[in-house]
Amino acid sequence: MSVVPVANVRNFVILGHSGSGKTALTDAFAFRLGLNDRLGLTSNGSSISDTTDEEKSRRITIFASTFSKNYTLGDQEYKLTFTDAPGFRDFYGQILGAVHAADFALITVDATARVQVGTRRAWHICKENDLSSIAFVITGLDKENADFEKTVAAIRDNFGVSCVPVTAPVSKEEVINIMDQAELPPNLANIHTSLAESAAETSEELMNKYFEEGTLEPAEIRAGLLKGIQAGEIHPIYAAFPLSGVGIDPLLQSICRLLPAPGHRPQKDSEGNVILADPNGPFIGQVWRTAIDIFMGQLSFVRVVSGTLKPGMTVLNTTTDTKESIPAMMLLIGKKQIPVESAGPGDIVAIPKLKKTKTNHTLVGDGSATRMAEIQFPPPVTFVAIKAKTQNDEDKMSDGIHRLLNEDPTIQYEKQIETKEVLLKGLGDVHIDVAVALLKQQSNVNVNTFTPKVPYHETITGKGEGHHKHKKQSGGRGQFGEVYIRIEPLLEGDDEYFCNETVGGSIPGSFIPGVKKGIDEGMLAGALAGYPVKNVKVRLYDGSYHDVDSSEVAFKIAGSRALKAAMLVAKPVLLEPIMRLKITSPEAFMGAISGDMPNKRGRLLGLEVNGDIQTITAEAPLAELFKYSAELRSITGGQGSFVMDFIRYDIVPANIAQKIIAEADKHRKSDED
Repeated sequence: MSVVPVANVRNFVILGHSGSGKTALTDAFAFRLGLNDRLGLTSNGSSISDTTDEEKSRRITIFASTFSKNYTLGDQEYKLTFTDAPGFRDFYGQILGAVHAADFALITVDATARVQVGTRRAWHICKENDLSSIAFVITGLDKENADFEKTVAAIRDNFGVSCVPVTAPVSKEEVINIMDQAELPPNLANIHTSLAESAAETSEELMNKYFEEGTLEPAEIRAGLLKGIQAGEIHPIYAAFPLSGVGIDPLLQSICRLLPAPGHRPQKDSEGNVILADPNGPFIGQVWRTAIDIFMGQLSFVRVVSGTLKPGMTVLNTTTDTKESIPAMMLLIGKKQIPVESAGPGDIVAIPKLKKTKTNHTLVGDGSATRMAEIQFPPPVTFVAIKAKTQNDEDKMSDGIHRLLNEDPTIQYEKQIETKEVLLKGLGDVHIDVAVALLKQQSNVNVNTFTPKVPYHETITGKGEGHHKHKKQSGGRGQFGEVYIRIEPLLEGDDEYFCNETVGGSIPGSFIPGVKKGIDEGMLAGALAGYPVKNVKVRLYDGSYHDVDSSEVAFKIAGSRALKAAMLVAKPVLLEPIMRLKITSPEAFMGAISGDMPNKRGRLLGLEVNGDIQTITAEAPLAELFKYSAELRSITGGQGSFVMDFIRYDIVPANIAQKIIAEADKHRKSDED
């Protein structure tokens, strides 16, 4: 590709509800620009965007795919870089990274389904991440019951009257640019008026002319739209038939003429300073996505913010303060790899084999120490326990999981101390399923998945005393240690959970550490169900010893067993983790969500309303939430989403605690047998 000035670079992300035509539009762009010699289709697995086995089998976009090609318009050459992002909520990390790397967004809206929850989500993601230049593309116009005007009305109802059509269909074979037409069909006359009004509102000069003459020239409308779109005050609407290619050229032409170049969306460093999109400035780039290729290894997708990047350069990773050599740069077009010799502001390139660079890291050239503001990825909401199927899988599992973590920052991995399980955490059950499949494909690791055990704790609600005399004689030197303790709930702010209150040398000082070790060991597995003990104050007040047979080990055993005896009389209870949830959904499903919360032993805390979208704040035990992602999807038809975080431990209701304790006793007896 020839070098294009930054003013003629267009970098955009394609967003929308899953199934709204995002990938079909991407395939239409790729075919028109010559990136593909045929029109790709998701229905037969030939899409240029959805190339992995998982994407083809599920028929959804899982990974953000970026494409780049020059496009000639008149005597000007433009470089178009566009990213097809997933629409499915489980792959929110890919969506967020793609939004972060773009200068403007196209949101697809199906002409039969119209505005859906994914449409609103795409809009809010852009707004929350300062991507103010947003356009809409109405697809599916060749479907039965498709209606362009009703879809325009739905967009304006949801996102405001600043959303105005720029192109419109006059038939299934023709899409026209409204501002360039001398005569319009009667049904489009009002649309032309709203277009002129929106353009006039961008300047006093245009407003005065519009009031005086009642209309504006196409060039004046275009100038007003350009100003309003780049300021994020006007949002153009386009019509397109991706499967037939109708409307694709008018859309590409309008993107080049109206939508912003790099620099109009402020790119900021970690301190909030704006970085200029200057190809002659120091190189600054950010890794917004990491992929693992079976043959090439790790690929780092870098958005160039400033300066120029070339193969052979040595750059500094300011996140890790390490240097990296750039061995090569490429564009990935489906399975094809196209070498790139130079990348400037707005470009996205894939770099192989960077050793210490991951998603969210900043790379800079000589003369810069900039660190970009990091993408704030959401916390996981779905947990599963995983276990290797064989010893061979066990040996490879750790490396395989770390590949997953490098590729997807929304996947988390934890070795649970309380339950001794290995947990894999993600943004939904489909997200987890895909992660497990990738573990197999990338690292040849097979795992079984289970619903995790709950990391319960044990504590006491009253006071109690415990005594144990450890005495053992088996010939030769024996073992002897006797301990008396009192326990009570540990008050908040009290860090001294163990106090030695013995007097008169009833237990020599050299054996006190042994008692404490025994208490610590006893707290790892409580008296009720074997869960860790929390928030207990232990006072050692008496004991006895033997001049010959006493040892630290004997007092350790006595301390541990005295703790268990004391807990049994101090009103012990089980504690469970309580999570705070923020559940977002259209208003129509709020009754069902609220009604389901008592079934989760949860309670509602508050409600926020933002148009038709409402957010419930609630709290519920983690034990009831392991499958909530799938359950909420079922309740809301896929239109609900939630985030959750841990807030506290609380007492398990007695009837549920009895079942947990009985199950623990059953497993304990089984282990003993």
